[in-house]
Parts: sequence; structure tokens; C-alpha cells
Amino acid sequence: MTAPIEPIRLLPGRGIDILDQTALPFAERRLLLSDISAVCEAIRELRVRGAPLLGLAGAAGMAMAAETTPATDEDLSRAAHQINATRPTATDLGRATGDALALARVAGPDAPSRREALWHNAIRMLSLRQAEDQAIGRFGAGLLPPAASVLTHCNTGALATAGIGTALGVIATAHALGRIDRCFATETRPLLQGARLTAWELTRLGIPGTLLPDTAAASLIASGIVHAVITGADRIAANGDTANKVGTYGLAAVAARHAVPFYIAAPTSTFDPACPSGAEIPIEFRSPAEVGGYAGVRWSPDGVDAYNPAFDVTPASCITAIITEHGVLRPPYHAAIADLFRQP
Repeated sequence: MTAPIEPIRLLPGRGIDILDQTALPFAERRLLLSDISAVCEAIRELRVRGAPLLGLAGAAGMAMAAETTPATDEDLSRAAHQINATRPTATDLGRATGDALALARVAGPDAPSRREALWHNAIRMLSLRQAEDQAIGRFGAGLLPPAASVLTHCNTGALATAGIGTALGVIATAHALGRIDRCFATETRPLLQGARLTAWELTRLGIPGTLLPDTAAASLIASGIVHAVITGADRIAANGDTANKVGTYGLAAVAARHAVPFYIAAPTSTFDPACPSGAEIPIEFRSPAEVGGYAGVRWSPDGVDAYNPAFDVTPASCITAIITEHGVLRPPYHAAIADLFRQP
């Protein structure tokens, strides 16, 4: 039996141990992050990634910041700002650090009390994340027809959440129920999260997988082979507009053109009710060097600039349903999301 994937291990008093995702699939290298600067570097360089997992890393980072004495409100606020600045698009990261700040204030000014409260919060968050993934998987699997072939983009499995995953968790749950024949995965340029990470997870899960260039996805959807497209999300606005890995909008638009269901799978922590629409979602831009080559090999001429947004925004009108741990949301999303946040 394949051992479960542990992208992060919480080590109170020592730091966090992560599976370095930049080394996959060639090596399973673990790194001990023992201070905030190491956590920020790991997030910025995508050694740890995926919106839900970033939230967990942020919560653990705040607990690590509380290891310092006297761990004042000012100390922890600086740590939160430092962590949040690494990846501005994902909601989970800012929410996790904000919640940690609030918990620290409730715990009082005593540094040991703050450390205990913030480590307890991170541990509780890991357990909650795993339970939420299971629920998302169950709700999402029920949407797929028997013997389905599905297409996914980027990586949304255990590597992205520390549970079974969001979109890939739905696929894994459906496969265990005998409802998945094949999962098509895009390479996900320019950093190849699909080719390196999703393909690696599919192999470990025993799910039949087919890798394809991002540029082949439209023709695959048009062919009628794909029964559904399922992706994750990094931020969902109050109207249902959704930011996810760049290339998602194109998949959603083509799926809508060919009447193929397009599903988003994400926990409630990914929603941002204070953000009215996708127009207000901050989009992270990354180094042009990522486009001109990979892993130290450059294939484009020196001096050529590149347009390299990490995310794009899919309009709510292109989304068939949003799968959460509380159930499946359907249009009109503004009302469905408002109802979701009114739940006790």
C-alpha cells in the first residue's frame, strides 16, 4: 500500500517539515523550516504551494513567530505581513495569518500562552483540512457520470492541501467508487505542476492518467472525450468569479462552448465575501525567467521579456457548480455564497 503523501509536518518548538515540491517527481526531498524567513522563501519559491496548504503553512509560520520572546502584537503583525506578501492572490494565506493574530490577542500577552494557542490552532487546522477534503470529495464524486473521463489543471491533490485534495480529491473519491475511467491532466506551464505533481499523484493513486500540453486541452474538450473539467481555486469572489492557475479561464470558456460541465472544488476558506467580483482579485505576476526556460535550462533568447501571470479569473457565468465541504453551490452564485456564509 502506498504511504500517504505528507506535504507538511508540524513540529511545535522546532518548525515545520515540508516535502520540497520543486524537487518532484525526481526526488522526495524534505526540508526543515525553522524560522519565518525560511517559511517565506519556501512559499515564494513554490516549495510549498496550493491555496489550502499555504493557509496551513501561514498558520504554522505564525506559531513559529510566537516562539520568539516576547512575541508582542507588533512582532506577530510584522510576521503576518511578511508571510502575506509572498503570495497575494490566495485567500487562505491571509485568512490564516489574520486568524492567528486574533487568537494571539485572545490568548493574552504571555508569550508561552501565545505559542501554545497558535500551535494548537495549526494542528487543529490540519485536522479540519483533511476532514473538509473528504467532504468535498464525496459531494463532487456524486456529480460525475459512471465511467467518466475528466480533465484537470494544475495540481489540487494532497500536495496542495495535506488532505486528499480538492479537485483531485473529487477525482480520487470518484475513482474509488468506480466512477472514473481516466483523468487527463494538463502540463500546466510554465512550472509544470500538472506534469510533475499531478501526474506523480495519479501514479501513486493508481488512477489511469493522460498528460497533455496546455495547448491541446481545447481540442480534447471539443472531441467529446471529456465528461467534465474540474479545477481548484485560489480565491472566489462574492459573485462566484474565481481566480485559479493561469489557463483555467480558457478551459472554462471552451467547456462552456461545448456544453461540458466545468466544476470548481474548494473549501470555504477560499471564498472572499468582501471581494465583490473577479476584477478586485489581486493577480500575482512572477519572474519572466520562468517562461524562458525551466530547471536551469533556457530555450528562449536572452533579453526577451515574458508575460507571466500566475493566475487568471474565470467568470461565474462559465462555472457549472462550486463544490465545497458544505455541499454544491449553483448559480446564482451571489445568493448561494451569501447563504453559505450565513450557515451556523
